[in-house]
Amino acid sequence: MTQLTHLSAAGDAHMVDVSAKADTKRVARARGRVVMTAETLALAIAGEAKKGDVFGVARIAGIMAAKRTSDLIPLCHPLPLSSVSVEITPDESLPGLRVEVETRVTGKTGVEMEALTAASVACLAIYDMLKAADRAMRIEGVELVSKEGGKSGDWRRED
Repeated sequence: MTQLTHLSAAGDAHMVDVSAKADTKRVARARGRVVMTAETLALAIAGEAKKGDVFGVARIAGIMAAKRTSDLIPLCHPLPLSSVSVEITPDESLPGLRVEVETRVTGKTGVEMEALTAASVACLAIYDMLKAADRAMRIEGVELVSKEGGKSGDWRRED
């Protein structure tokens, strides 16, 4: 098992010192989905949700969440993100909405937590925007898809 870098020799949680690491290009991709009734999906696609533009609000919520990750997740470093992309796609086979996020930075530490936070909060925003129509919606499959860069190298989920 890989040693956890956020624990001291005594087992105490601490923020990892990355000051000696070189800045490198780093990219992370994450995804999630919100499963709902076909009627609720149709409502979102038609732009008829009572609260407004489901896609636009969820996209902005995901971007804002990525930027605030270090405020939400203990021991995360604040990062100067260079790009956050949040794509929301209807999928009638679920039925529901798929969320895909890509985060980018040139820095000393990875952007996986920012991508995962963005995907999670975008899904939560979708739920919030549509809950009046469908309280039984489910948020599922929030996961890291891939990461590039850094000392540990590239990684890609095998589906």
